[in-house]
Amino acid sequence: MIVEKNLCVGCGACQVYCPVGAIRTEEAKAVIDLINCVECGACKRAKVCPTDAICQEELGFPREIRAFFSDPNCPHKNTTLTYGRGTAEMKTNEVTGRYKKGIAGFGIEMGRPGTGTTLRDVEKVSMEIAKLGVTFEELNPLTTLMANTDTGKIRDDVLDETILSAIVEFIIPSERIGEVMEKVAAVSQKIDTVFSLALITRVEDGETLPNIEIVNRLGYPVSLNAKVNIGLGRPLFVEEGA
Repeated sequence: MIVEKNLCVGCGACQVYCPVGAIRTEEAKAVIDLINCVECGACKRAKVCPTDAICQEELGFPREIRAFFSDPNCPHKNTTLTYGRGTAEMKTNEVTGRYKKGIAGFGIEMGRPGTGTTLRDVEKVSMEIAKLGVTFEELNPLTTLMANTDTGKIRDDVLDETILSAIVEFIIPSERIGEVMEKVAAVSQKIDTVFSLALITRVEDGETLPNIEIVNRLGYPVSLNAKVNIGLGRPLFVEEGA
């Protein structure tokens, strides 16, 4: 995003709409810091500029990566996902069967409005997590940027891009949940952003949540959230032996 100085009147109305504080005023004109701008488009979509001075330049590679992970109206080019930073996860499990018995899913969402993140920081997390031999979700747009999914290495030509947020998404056997928690705790000391950790789990027979019980025994607090489908997906997935 840029500001056309010949149109800007320096009112400052756009500044509060930037989620990463990349807009400042210089010599009575709004200026967008292109290093920190994540190309989310929020300043323009707010439609508060009285002269329509905010302009979206055509983005080439690798800068377009910023919009893919920051602008909710920008579709991803490299996945079957149209929009969003992650996948449908458990929401479609009755059809996809992605989360089977004895499997735990994790989503480490890095960055948030107000701070953002860099793909270098994301790589620190993905490479540490990869050491556990996890399976990264292939439909996740972040996974498409990995040069090697065995190591979690992200392509060098995108590492300098700043984005609003990205989700490191993977599955691992339930008995290894503790190892993941230890890795996350350790690597959290090496990154310069915030993150949220989602444990994705299915409800087992008897309406139990074995994966949640494991985390509780490890001493980590859990905030329970549920997604309930109404059975419109067809055909339904049937697990072997069920």
